[in-house]
Amino acid sequence: MFPEKLSQQIIENAPDAILYVDNKGLIQHWNQGAERIFGFTSHEAIGQSLDIIIPEKLRGRHWEGYFKVMTSGESRYGTDLLSVPASHRDGQRLSVDFSIVMLKNEQGQVTGIASLMRDMTAQRQKEKELQQRITELEEK
Repeated sequence: MFPEKLSQQIIENAPDAILYVDNKGLIQHWNQGAERIFGFTSHEAIGQSLDIIIPEKLRGRHWEGYFKVMTSGESRYGTDLLSVPASHRDGQRLSVDFSIVMLKNEQGQVTGIASLMRDMTAQRQKEKELQQRITELEEK
């Protein structure tokens, strides 16, 4: 078993965002990777709604699904890697891939969701440019 101090160092120093959101949708943990990717310090993010990183037009859909999962204790995504748009503090649009870990108490009630997120913005841009180049070449 990992010593708790080592586990904490891994979580805090990971280059990917590792965050925990409680069953009310408020951020309770925000690591250095999240600070780097989204531009908000831990102090600024903790206690805030995930709306700080969810594009405005997607918030309704997100929260509908989030609270359904909190009530049911089930997520249709399981261990799937999800790709979604996100927002940086400065308003820049990001593309992130993430997975979730649903956390439950002893009674089986969902207490919140941990998420591991990776910024894929540069990779998605490269893919888009390659696809455009392929299209151009096919048209010749």
